[in-house]
Amino acid sequence: MKKLIILLALFTLSIGNSQIFEPVTWTTSVEKISDTEYKLISKASIESGWHLYSQAVPEGGPVATTFTYDDEDGTFKTLGNTSEEEGHTIDDPIFEMKIKFFEKRANFEQKIKVLGGKQVVNATVEFMVCDDTKCLPPKEVDLVFNLPALKPAKKEEKAKTTNPPVVKAQPEDTPSSDSELKEDKIEKEEETVVEDKVDEAAIAVTKKTEKPSSDSGSKKGLWTIFILGLGAGFIALFTPCVFPLIPMTVSFFTKQSKTKAAGIKNAIIYGLSIIVIYVVLGSAVVAIFGASAINEFSTGVTFNLIFFVVIIIFAVSFLGAFEIMLPNSWANKVDRQADRGGLIGIFFMALALAIVSFSCTGPFVGNIIVLSASKGGLAPVIGMLGFSTAIALPFALFAAFPGWLNSLPKSGGWLNTVKVVLGFLELALAFKFLSNADLVLQLHWLEREVFIAIWIAIFGALAFYLFGKIQLPHDSPLTHISVGRLSLGLIVLSFTIYMIPGLWGAPLNLISAFPPPQHYSESPYGVGFAKTGSGSVSADSHEAIPEGAHLMPPHNILAFNDYDKGLAYAKKVGKPVMIDFTGHACVNCRKMEQNVWVKPKVLDILKKDVVLISLYVDDKRKLEANEVIDSKLRPGKKLKYIGQKWSELQAVKYKTNSQPFYVLMDHNEDNLIDPVAYTPDVDEYYTWLKAGVSKFK
Repeated sequence: MKKLIILLALFTLSIGNSQIFEPVTWTTSVEKISDTEYKLISKASIESGWHLYSQAVPEGGPVATTFTYDDEDGTFKTLGNTSEEEGHTIDDPIFEMKIKFFEKRANFEQKIKVLGGKQVVNATVEFMVCDDTKCLPPKEVDLVFNLPALKPAKKEEKAKTTNPPVVKAQPEDTPSSDSELKEDKIEKEEETVVEDKVDEAAIAVTKKTEKPSSDSGSKKGLWTIFILGLGAGFIALFTPCVFPLIPMTVSFFTKQSKTKAAGIKNAIIYGLSIIVIYVVLGSAVVAIFGASAINEFSTGVTFNLIFFVVIIIFAVSFLGAFEIMLPNSWANKVDRQADRGGLIGIFFMALALAIVSFSCTGPFVGNIIVLSASKGGLAPVIGMLGFSTAIALPFALFAAFPGWLNSLPKSGGWLNTVKVVLGFLELALAFKFLSNADLVLQLHWLEREVFIAIWIAIFGALAFYLFGKIQLPHDSPLTHISVGRLSLGLIVLSFTIYMIPGLWGAPLNLISAFPPPQHYSESPYGVGFAKTGSGSVSADSHEAIPEGAHLMPPHNILAFNDYDKGLAYAKKVGKPVMIDFTGHACVNCRKMEQNVWVKPKVLDILKKDVVLISLYVDDKRKLEANEVIDSKLRPGKKLKYIGQKWSELQAVKYKTNSQPFYVLMDHNEDNLIDPVAYTPDVDEYYTWLKAGVSKFK
């Protein structure tokens, strides 16, 4: 019985690993705009748990979704770029960049202008999908758009079209019989269903009614923006422009109000007025720029460069070089309105607070808008709601409980210290935006070592400031260092020392989301390793790297990217082969490399006991002319790229198309043990490696 259970478990594992996944189905439709202009709509239906990447993915990230429209005959032209929905944007910890993706469904739209008698528009879409444990190689699917003026072919005629790939087209609400089809005079939107299958073709009629899915990821993102805004508001309270106003304003309400209840009521109205003012500001940003435009700006070079300059100005202001102030005439006019009393007077008192405190709150407001811009939509409004709630809350609470004012620390030089510390943090943050622009343009001006060196200088200077070794304008004379200031100084100094090894290739996991990735570096293989014509060698080693091999950073594992060369080397040195079906844009492949391969017992086997062949299924380099062959899986298609060659090898030989996927085999290319996919458990992966290597003879 026990043996039977084990056999069933192994069979289940084998089935789970050997599977062709097809999580995305594409449908197309056409919307008529005018007699000559049409909108081509491509809809992706995505299985639960999978996500499809955006068209706009930074350099070095996953493979972006790309549409190509066949306009070679000159009968139509595209108008602008293909647009897409808002989707989800996250700070990806593996690729160390902002990445946008879609879940469950995604719509893409392309406007065209017909110049001749065009009836059908052909296109292709290349895309990549991942779930929590695996990624699939980039896939190309043919799309067909039947323009509304063209009546669709009959079902029997379409059944003959089996090559090239699988395309099925039928108008929505298609009548069930030919007679009904003739009676139906109304032009309806046509929908083409493209079945993304690997080795079969089937023609069918489909009608889909899609409903917007609940955007839980977006809600989580908005909650994050709200909490960040709330935190920024609480920090802003402890600046010289805001903190002294709390007792002054609360005292005004409590003294001017006839009763305590009236004082509390007026203070609450005052707080709500503050919230309204800042939320209106956030709403104005969305109204002026548009929800989708904000999100598009956030990924652009221009956006990052502009906000680098803006945040540098804010930082220098916080450090005391100058004050950013709104015109005094604004404050004077608002003060006169505040004297009117009543609800209008209270509102203008809140507006006066926003204007007078702008030199301190302005940088916070700017940063919240910058950060929330990456989310798009209502994020700027939600960010301002969080910020203003934190600003308004103390006024209402202290008005309700005036005795609490006695517990507040007295204003003094410590308020300017808070402001200066914030200035140093702003300065460090600014270089993240400059780094984003440099990464997109691939200028290599701000590589990883330079970025880390700048941060070491900034936080080192902050540590010296906290220890009293540096004084800035507006600082009070420092006769002694408080325990709190000393503690903060020690934390900053420790953080500065922590970053120093990063100059020599240390991963710096605590700040992995900020510096450029390790491959964007002067020395991606670590200090002491240099890139050579045939690979990478240690600066103090005379051992040559085999032809076709290289050292994988940051672990320096000897690896091949060519199957034949790697197998030949394995036979020469008498070691088993480990094939690593991977991808440059495979998230879970990087997780395995960063979290599992780095463990000493696993790393030891990979370096000493096997010959690693890493086959990148998303390698977009073209095959040599004599290597271009027909695809076995998709008749009529040719394998043009290196990645397609390895992807087909995996699908044909191992009956799976997901990455990562690991194979241990002997020199006869027979498996030593059943292959495994994503295996985040270190002990489980090590056991698999050890068992496979032990069977090699």
